[in-house]
Amino acid sequence: MDSLPIDSILPELLNALNERDEVVLEAPPGAGKTTRVPLALLDRPWLGKQKILMLEPRRLAARAAAEQLARQLGEKPGETVGYRIRLDTRVGPNTRIEVVTEGILTRMLQSDPGLEGVGLVIFDEFHERSLDADLGLALALQGRELLRDEPPLKLLVMSATLDGEAISGLLNNAPIVRSEGRSFPVDHIYTGRAEPGEWIEPRITKVIEQAVAERSGSLLVFLPGQAEIRRVQEALETSFSQRNDLLIAPLYGELSLEQQRRAIAPTPAGQRKIVLATAIAETSLTIEGIDTVIDSGLSRQARFDPASGMTRLHTTRVSSAAATQRAGRAGRLGPGYCYRLWSEGQQEQLAAFTPPEIQQADLAPLVLQLMRWGCMDASELSWLDTPPTGAWQQGLELLDRLGAIEHLDNGRCRLNDHGEAMARFPAHPRLAHLLLIGARKGLLPQAADIAALLGERDPLRDSSTDLSLRLEWLRGGDSRSQSSKTNMGQRQRVGQLAKQFRQLAQQIDPSQPVSDPDHPRWTGFLLACAYPDRIARNRRSGGNSFRLAANRGAELDPSDRLTRFDWLVVAELSSRNGDASDRIRLAAALEPALFDDHLSELVQSREHVEWNEQEGRLIAEQQRRVGQLVLDSRPLDASSAAARQTALIALVRKRGLSLLPWSDELNAWRQRVAFCQRHAEEQSWPDLSDKALLDTLENWLGPYLESVSHINHFARLDLAAILKAQLPWPLPQQLDELAPQRIPVPSGARLGIDYSEEPPVLAVKLQEMFGCTRTPTLGFGVAVKLHLLSPARRPLQVTQDLAGFWQNSYPEVKKEMKGRYPKHPWPDNPLEAVATAKTKKAQG
Repeated sequence: MDSLPIDSILPELLNALNERDEVVLEAPPGAGKTTRVPLALLDRPWLGKQKILMLEPRRLAARAAAEQLARQLGEKPGETVGYRIRLDTRVGPNTRIEVVTEGILTRMLQSDPGLEGVGLVIFDEFHERSLDADLGLALALQGRELLRDEPPLKLLVMSATLDGEAISGLLNNAPIVRSEGRSFPVDHIYTGRAEPGEWIEPRITKVIEQAVAERSGSLLVFLPGQAEIRRVQEALETSFSQRNDLLIAPLYGELSLEQQRRAIAPTPAGQRKIVLATAIAETSLTIEGIDTVIDSGLSRQARFDPASGMTRLHTTRVSSAAATQRAGRAGRLGPGYCYRLWSEGQQEQLAAFTPPEIQQADLAPLVLQLMRWGCMDASELSWLDTPPTGAWQQGLELLDRLGAIEHLDNGRCRLNDHGEAMARFPAHPRLAHLLLIGARKGLLPQAADIAALLGERDPLRDSSTDLSLRLEWLRGGDSRSQSSKTNMGQRQRVGQLAKQFRQLAQQIDPSQPVSDPDHPRWTGFLLACAYPDRIARNRRSGGNSFRLAANRGAELDPSDRLTRFDWLVVAELSSRNGDASDRIRLAAALEPALFDDHLSELVQSREHVEWNEQEGRLIAEQQRRVGQLVLDSRPLDASSAAARQTALIALVRKRGLSLLPWSDELNAWRQRVAFCQRHAEEQSWPDLSDKALLDTLENWLGPYLESVSHINHFARLDLAAILKAQLPWPLPQQLDELAPQRIPVPSGARLGIDYSEEPPVLAVKLQEMFGCTRTPTLGFGVAVKLHLLSPARRPLQVTQDLAGFWQNSYPEVKKEMKGRYPKHPWPDNPLEAVATAKTKKAQG
C-alpha cells in the first residue's frame, strides 16, 4: 500500500482518541485522512464491537469513500465497510464502518439519540460547514451528554481547512492533531479580469483549448453549475471532434453512478481526460491523473432571504480558501498548473472563507428537526455559529403556516401530530406537508412524483416552466428535451425517490379521498399546499406579470404556455441584481374553484376599507383573500370604525401631515413645546415633531377620525385642540412659564419669540433695549438670540451677549446709522438712555 502523509501522524491520532472522547484532525486535501483513518481505528480496544460512522457532505463522496475503503480490505461495499445515502444503501450484518451523508445522521439521531452500538462518529470535510453537519454535531453532542455514559461516544472532526481552535473549544478543548499534506508545486496562470457581462463558457472553452495544447496530462475544470457544464461540453465536443485521445467527462451530483465513476476513474492508456465539475470536486474526491486545473472562479450557492421567505441560487466569486483547494488538485501527483480566469488583483480581493451554510440557508428544515428533538430554542444546543434569529423565525412561521405547530397556553409551541409526521420524511417541510396532504386525499402517487421532482434539479430547465411537463417526462412521455444518458439517469433517480416517498407515506389513511384523483387540477392543488405563499395571480389576463400571495412580483417568459392562466402556484423563482421582479422558473396552473373547498383554509374573509384617490373618499368592501391576493369582493354599506381609521391613517402617512388643517399659530405652539422637550431633563414633554407625529398617528389622531369620510372633512378637524390634548396637566401652565409667546423689553413693549430656531430669537428694535445689559432668558436658563434691528427693522447685530454689544459694537453701529436715521435717538451712552420705540420728535 502506498504511503500517505496521514500515516506519520496516525500514532498521535490513535493516542489522542485513547485519552479523549473528542479530537480535531487538520489534514490538507490529499493527505489520506478519508481512506486511512477509519481503517486505522477499526480494531481499537475502546471501540470493541461498536461501529464507526463517517459523515461525508455529498452522496458522490460518501459512495466513493466507501468503495475505496472496501477495496483496501479486498471486499465490496456492504461487508466490513458500507454506506447509506439517499436512494442507495450497502450495509450488511457484519458492517463495522458506515459512510453516510450528513442528513442520514440526523435521522439516525432522531431515532436513537444515544446512537447505541456506535463508538465513533467521524465528521469528514467539516470545513465545508454544511447545515446538516452543524446540526448533526449539535445533536450528537447533546444526545451523548444526556444518554451516553459507558461506553462513551467518541467524536472526531476532520477537515482540510478549519479554524481548529474554534472547533476545539466547542468540543471541550479537544486536542488538535495536524498532518502535513502531500502537495507538489502548482504554477498559477492568471488569464485576466473578465469584461462586464461576459459569458464564462466561451472564455473558459478557449482556456481549455490552450491548456490542452500546452500541457500533457488530464484537466479538471471548475464551473459554477450544470448549465455551464453542458454548454462547455457541447463546445468542446465540437472543438475536439477529431481527437480520439480526449475524454470529456462531466461531474456533478445528479449524474448516474456510471457517469460519476467515468469521471473519477483513471483514463485508458493513451487517453487524456477533461473533467468538467462543480464545487463537488474541491476536496472530497480524488480524481485520477489530474495535473492541470482550470478554475472559473465561480460557485453557485443557495441563499435564503428572510425578507421574502425564498431561497435563490446566486453565482458568486469563490473564497480564497476554495480557490487554494481547487488549485491544489493539480499538485496531487506531481508539479501542476492552475489557470485562473481572473487577475492577480482580483485574487487579493477574494473573501478568506465561504460563509457557513447555517448563516445563509433556509432554516425551516433545521427548525423542524430541532422541534422533533424537543428543542424549542436553538440556543439550547452547542454551535460554532448560532442560527440567525431572522431565518429561525421565518422557519417557525412557515411550519405554523403548514399546520405543523401546536401553540401552548404558556406562549410556547411544539410539533403536533402532523408536524411529527412531516419530520420523518427526508424532504423539506414544504414537500413533507405536500406528501401528507396527498396521501390523505388519495393523491399519493401524484404527490410522490411532484415531491421527487421538486427535491431534485429541474430536468427540463430550458423548456416551459410548466410542472405538468416534468410529470409527463417522469412517466416516460415526450420530454421535449434531449434523450441523453444524463437525462435517463436523472429520470431513474427521480423515479426511485418518488418510490421511496410512496413507501414512507403508504401507511397514511386516505381519510379525505377526492373523487377524480387523475384530474390534472390536483397538480396545482398539491403545489399550493406546499407553497401557499407563492400562489400567484395574473395582473392582466393573458399577460406574463404575476403578483404573489406574499405581495411580491414575478414574471414568466412572454412565450411561456402558462401565461394563458389567471392563477398559478410557483415552486421556483430566480432573480438577478437590478431586476424589478423575480423570474418564474417552475410553476403549475391553479383552478380558483379549489379555494371554495379543498383550499378553503387558505382563504380569509375580511372587511377592507381603502381610500379611493379618484373619488377622494373611503371605499368599503368585504373581501375574500389568499394572502395579499383578492379572490372576490362585495361593497359594504357600513364599515367598522377600526377599518375606517386604519385606511385614513394610511392616507395621512402617504400624503403627509400637510393634509391636516395647520395654522401659523398652531405651528408656533408646537415649536414652543419642542423647545421644552429639548431642554427638560426629565422626558415629560411629548415629542410633537413631524416624524414622531407620523409614527404615532393611531394614538393622537385616530380617535378623532370617525367623522371623516371625504377629503374635505379633514378641514373640519380641530387640530389645535387635538394636539393640545397631548399635554397633560400641569404642562400647559408650565409651557407659558418656560416658553412664553411674548416677553417684555425695556421700552415697555411685549414682543414675540420665534422658537423655530435654537436658541429662540427675539427680534427687537435696538433703541428698545437702551439701558439693558442683561440678555433676556427663557425657561431652563436659555438666553435668547437677539436680533437687534434698525428703525427700518433690518438686523444690525445678532448676539447673545448684550453687554458686550454695547461696549464693543455699538459705537461703530451708531457711527454708521446716526446719519442714516437722524430722526431716531443714537445716544453716546446707551446704558443711561431711555428705551423707546419712538422717534426723537415723538418723545418730545
